[in-house]
Amino acid sequence: MTVSNTWRDVFGLPDDAPHLQLALTHPSYANEQGRMGDNQRLEFLGDAVLSFCTSEVLYARFPDADEGTLTRTRAQLVNAEALAAFAKSVALPDGLLLGRGAVAAGLRNSTNVVADAVEALIAAAYLDVGLVAARRACECIVDFGLARQSKAGGRDPKSELQEEVQARGNQPPTYRVIQSGGPAHARWFEVEVLSGGAAMGKGRGRSKRLAEQAAAVQALDLRSFEGLGVPVLETVAPEEAG
Repeated sequence: MTVSNTWRDVFGLPDDAPHLQLALTHPSYANEQGRMGDNQRLEFLGDAVLSFCTSEVLYARFPDADEGTLTRTRAQLVNAEALAAFAKSVALPDGLLLGRGAVAAGLRNSTNVVADAVEALIAAAYLDVGLVAARRACECIVDFGLARQSKAGGRDPKSELQEEVQARGNQPPTYRVIQSGGPAHARWFEVEVLSGGAAMGKGRGRSKRLAEQAAAVQALDLRSFEGLGVPVLETVAPEEAG
Protein backbone atom coordinates (compact mmCIF):
# COMPACT_ATOMS: atom_id res chain seq x y z
CA MET A 1 0.00 0.00 0.00
CA THR A 2 1.44 3.34 -1.02
CA VAL A 3 1.47 6.44 1.11
CA SER A 4 -0.99 8.11 -1.28
CA ASN A 5 -3.79 5.95 0.12
CA THR A 6 -5.97 7.68 2.68
CA TRP A 7 -6.16 6.60 6.30
CA ARG A 8 -9.55 5.00 5.61
CA ASP A 9 -7.89 2.61 3.18
CA VAL A 10 -5.17 1.79 5.69
CA PHE A 11 -7.40 0.84 8.61
CA GLY A 12 -10.23 -0.70 6.59
CA LEU A 13 -12.97 0.71 8.80
CA PRO A 14 -16.42 1.24 7.24
CA ASP A 15 -18.33 4.41 8.06
CA ASP A 16 -20.60 2.52 10.46
CA ALA A 17 -17.78 0.80 12.38
CA PRO A 18 -18.78 0.94 16.09
CA HIS A 19 -15.46 2.35 17.29
CA LEU A 20 -14.55 4.60 14.35
CA GLN A 21 -15.78 7.93 15.71
CA LEU A 22 -14.49 7.17 19.19
CA ALA A 23 -11.03 6.45 17.79
CA LEU A 24 -10.98 9.89 16.16
CA THR A 25 -12.22 11.74 19.25
CA HIS A 26 -9.61 13.73 21.14
CA PRO A 27 -10.38 14.38 24.84
CA SER A 28 -10.76 18.10 24.10
CA TYR A 29 -13.66 17.40 21.72
CA ALA A 30 -15.31 14.98 24.14
CA ASN A 31 -15.13 17.57 26.92
CA GLU A 32 -16.42 20.34 24.68
CA GLN A 33 -19.35 18.26 23.47
CA GLY A 34 -20.16 16.84 26.89
CA ARG A 35 -19.51 13.30 25.71
CA MET A 36 -18.40 10.48 27.97
CA GLY A 37 -15.83 8.88 25.72
CA ASP A 38 -12.62 9.73 23.91
CA ASN A 39 -9.90 7.71 22.18
CA GLN A 40 -7.58 7.21 25.18
CA ARG A 41 -8.79 3.71 26.12
CA LEU A 42 -8.59 2.63 22.50
CA GLU A 43 -5.07 4.07 22.31
CA PHE A 44 -4.11 1.86 25.26
CA LEU A 45 -5.32 -1.26 23.45
CA GLY A 46 -3.94 -0.19 20.10
CA ASP A 47 -0.47 0.30 21.58
CA ALA A 48 -0.41 -3.38 22.58
CA VAL A 49 -1.82 -4.58 19.24
CA LEU A 50 0.71 -2.47 17.33
CA SER A 51 3.61 -3.83 19.36
CA PHE A 52 2.47 -7.42 18.81
CA CYS A 53 1.79 -7.08 15.09
CA THR A 54 4.99 -5.16 14.41
CA SER A 55 6.99 -7.79 16.27
CA GLU A 56 5.28 -10.52 14.23
CA VAL A 57 6.01 -8.77 10.93
CA LEU A 58 9.67 -8.13 11.75
CA TYR A 59 10.16 -11.68 13.04
CA ALA A 60 8.84 -13.08 9.76
CA ARG A 61 10.66 -10.68 7.45
CA PHE A 62 14.09 -10.77 9.03
CA PRO A 63 14.82 -14.36 10.09
CA ASP A 64 18.54 -13.65 10.55
CA ALA A 65 18.12 -10.62 12.81
CA ASP A 66 18.89 -11.13 16.49
CA GLU A 67 16.69 -9.98 19.37
CA GLY A 68 18.56 -6.72 19.87
CA THR A 69 18.27 -5.76 16.21
CA LEU A 70 14.56 -6.58 16.11
CA THR A 71 13.94 -4.61 19.29
CA ARG A 72 15.77 -1.54 17.99
CA THR A 73 13.99 -1.72 14.67
CA ARG A 74 10.59 -1.97 16.31
CA ALA A 75 11.37 1.02 18.53
CA GLN A 76 12.33 3.09 15.48
CA LEU A 77 9.17 2.12 13.61
CA VAL A 78 6.52 2.65 16.30
CA ASN A 79 7.72 5.63 18.33
CA ALA A 80 5.51 8.72 18.39
CA GLU A 81 7.54 10.56 15.76
CA ALA A 82 7.35 7.64 13.33
CA LEU A 83 3.61 7.12 13.86
CA ALA A 84 2.92 10.82 13.38
CA ALA A 85 4.93 10.88 10.16
CA PHE A 86 2.95 7.90 8.88
CA ALA A 87 -0.36 9.47 9.92
CA LYS A 88 0.43 12.70 8.08
CA SER A 89 1.36 10.75 4.95
CA VAL A 90 -2.19 9.33 4.82
CA ALA A 91 -3.94 12.59 5.81
CA LEU A 92 -5.15 11.30 9.16
CA PRO A 93 -4.97 14.68 10.98
CA ASP A 94 -7.78 15.96 8.74
CA GLY A 95 -10.14 13.36 10.17
CA LEU A 96 -9.53 14.02 13.86
CA LEU A 97 -12.24 15.47 16.10
CA LEU A 98 -10.74 18.16 18.33
CA GLY A 99 -12.15 20.90 20.49
CA ARG A 100 -11.96 24.49 19.28
CA GLY A 101 -9.25 25.35 21.80
CA ALA A 102 -7.14 22.37 20.73
CA VAL A 103 -7.48 23.34 17.08
CA ALA A 104 -6.48 26.93 17.87
CA ALA A 105 -3.44 25.62 19.75
CA GLY A 106 -2.31 23.67 16.69
CA LEU A 107 -2.89 20.23 18.17
CA ARG A 108 -4.28 18.80 14.94
CA ASN A 109 -0.71 18.21 13.83
CA SER A 110 0.71 17.51 17.28
CA THR A 111 3.00 14.50 17.23
CA ASN A 112 1.52 12.98 20.36
CA VAL A 113 -2.12 13.64 19.42
CA VAL A 114 -1.73 12.15 15.95
CA ALA A 115 0.27 9.15 17.19
CA ASP A 116 -2.43 8.41 19.78
CA ALA A 117 -5.05 8.46 17.03
CA VAL A 118 -3.08 5.94 14.97
CA GLU A 119 -3.03 3.51 17.90
CA ALA A 120 -6.72 4.13 18.62
CA LEU A 121 -7.60 3.31 15.01
CA ILE A 122 -5.54 0.13 15.18
CA ALA A 123 -7.61 -0.88 18.20
CA ALA A 124 -10.83 0.00 16.36
CA ALA A 125 -9.76 -2.12 13.39
CA TYR A 126 -8.99 -4.99 15.76
CA LEU A 127 -12.32 -4.75 17.60
CA ASP A 128 -14.62 -3.98 14.66
CA VAL A 129 -13.05 -5.90 11.79
CA GLY A 130 -10.59 -8.33 13.36
CA LEU A 131 -6.93 -9.08 13.84
CA VAL A 132 -6.37 -9.44 10.09
CA ALA A 133 -7.37 -5.80 9.54
CA ALA A 134 -5.25 -4.60 12.44
CA ARG A 135 -2.27 -6.60 11.19
CA ARG A 136 -2.68 -5.15 7.70
CA ALA A 137 -2.66 -1.61 9.10
CA CYS A 138 0.42 -2.36 11.19
CA GLU A 139 2.16 -3.80 8.16
CA CYS A 140 1.54 -0.53 6.31
CA ILE A 141 3.19 1.31 9.20
CA VAL A 142 6.16 -1.06 9.09
CA ASP A 143 6.50 -0.65 5.32
CA PHE A 144 6.41 3.12 5.65
CA GLY A 145 9.02 3.11 8.40
CA LEU A 146 11.36 0.70 6.68
CA ALA A 147 11.20 2.77 3.52
CA ARG A 148 12.78 5.59 5.53
CA GLN A 149 15.65 3.43 6.66
CA SER A 150 18.49 1.97 4.67
CA LYS A 151 17.99 -1.44 6.26
CA ALA A 152 16.19 -3.12 9.14
CA GLY A 153 17.88 -2.56 12.44
CA GLY A 154 19.99 0.20 10.95
CA ARG A 155 22.53 2.04 13.02
CA ASP A 156 21.35 3.43 16.31
CA PRO A 157 20.63 7.14 15.69
CA LYS A 158 22.22 8.19 19.00
CA SER A 159 25.46 6.46 18.11
CA GLU A 160 25.42 7.89 14.59
CA LEU A 161 24.82 11.40 15.88
CA GLN A 162 27.62 11.09 18.41
CA GLU A 163 30.04 10.08 15.66
CA GLU A 164 28.97 13.00 13.46
CA VAL A 165 29.31 15.52 16.30
CA GLN A 166 32.65 14.29 17.62
CA ALA A 167 34.09 13.92 14.12
CA ARG A 168 33.82 17.70 13.92
CA GLY A 169 35.65 18.16 17.21
CA ASN A 170 32.57 19.13 19.21
CA GLN A 171 31.42 17.89 22.59
CA PRO A 172 29.45 14.62 22.62
CA PRO A 173 25.67 14.96 22.60
CA THR A 174 23.75 15.22 25.85
CA TYR A 175 20.03 14.70 26.33
CA ARG A 176 17.59 16.41 28.68
CA VAL A 177 13.87 16.00 29.29
CA ILE A 178 12.12 19.31 28.63
CA GLN A 179 8.51 18.18 28.95
CA SER A 180 6.44 15.14 29.91
CA GLY A 181 2.80 14.29 30.35
CA GLY A 182 -0.01 11.87 29.62
CA PRO A 183 -1.99 9.50 31.83
CA ALA A 184 -0.23 6.77 33.78
CA HIS A 185 -0.84 4.15 31.08
CA ALA A 186 0.38 6.38 28.25
CA ARG A 187 3.14 8.64 29.50
CA TRP A 188 5.17 10.60 26.97
CA PHE A 189 8.44 12.50 27.15
CA GLU A 190 9.92 15.29 25.07
CA VAL A 191 13.70 15.37 24.97
CA GLU A 192 16.18 17.88 23.56
CA VAL A 193 19.62 16.85 22.33
CA LEU A 194 22.49 19.33 22.72
CA SER A 195 26.20 19.66 22.12
CA GLY A 196 28.11 22.20 24.17
CA GLY A 197 24.82 23.86 25.12
CA ALA A 198 23.63 24.22 21.52
CA ALA A 199 20.32 22.53 20.72
CA MET A 200 20.34 20.19 17.73
CA GLY A 201 16.94 18.53 17.81
CA LYS A 202 13.87 17.50 19.78
CA GLY A 203 11.83 14.33 19.92
CA ARG A 204 8.92 12.69 21.72
CA GLY A 205 8.44 9.09 22.77
CA ARG A 206 6.64 6.81 25.19
CA SER A 207 9.83 6.48 27.21
CA LYS A 208 12.89 8.66 27.73
CA ARG A 209 14.94 6.26 25.60
CA LEU A 210 12.53 6.47 22.65
CA ALA A 211 12.36 10.26 22.99
CA GLU A 212 16.14 10.47 22.91
CA GLN A 213 16.22 8.34 19.76
CA ALA A 214 13.60 10.58 18.13
CA ALA A 215 15.62 13.69 19.03
CA ALA A 216 18.74 12.15 17.53
CA VAL A 217 16.83 11.25 14.35
CA GLN A 218 15.65 14.85 13.98
CA ALA A 219 19.19 16.16 14.48
CA LEU A 220 20.45 13.76 11.81
CA ASP A 221 17.62 14.64 9.41
CA LEU A 222 18.22 18.37 9.86
CA ARG A 223 22.00 17.88 9.96
CA SER A 224 21.99 20.54 12.66
CA PHE A 225 25.33 19.25 13.92
CA GLU A 226 26.89 20.93 10.90
CA GLY A 227 25.90 24.30 12.29
CA LEU A 228 27.69 23.93 15.60
CA GLY A 229 30.33 26.52 16.38
CA VAL A 230 33.99 25.80 15.86
CA PRO A 231 35.19 24.13 19.05
CA VAL A 232 37.38 26.20 21.32
CA LEU A 233 40.50 24.47 22.56
CA GLU A 234 40.94 24.65 26.29
CA THR A 235 43.95 26.65 27.46
CA VAL A 236 45.87 25.25 30.38
CA ALA A 237 46.40 27.83 33.10
CA PRO A 238 50.09 28.49 33.98
CA GLU A 239 49.72 27.10 37.47
CA GLU A 240 48.28 23.87 36.05
CA ALA A 241 50.99 23.37 33.48
CA GLY A 242 53.50 20.65 34.15
